[in-house]
Amino acid sequence: MTKRIMRGVQDIKTLSGRADEGTIPYKAYMKLSILEMEKFRRGKEKQSALERVQHIDQRFRDIEAERQEIMTALETKGIRHQTLAAHKNEKPLTTMAPRATARPFKIKY
Repeated sequence: MTKRIMRGVQDIKTLSGRADEGTIPYKAYMKLSILEMEKFRRGKEKQSALERVQHIDQRFRDIEAERQEIMTALETKGIRHQTLAAHKNEKPLTTMAPRATARPFKIKY
């Protein structure tokens, strides 16, 4: 005698799980809201990055202005720009010894 498999309502195949995710209205609205939130967040990131760049540019201008003030003060005392440039090319009095190995520093316990 062959054994027969009993099937019930749970075994009826339907198309309910095959719906397109974009056609379900609440999922489409959820995706839109997530995209809008990400757009807003990226806009804030961009704005803060631009502000940081502006602060850096302002600091460069401040540094250059301060440098010009110092150069002007030195020139009024009789120190010329060529003298300062000559000091830049001199080697430092102390130098560090080259490393003997390229391995990282290790601590032994």
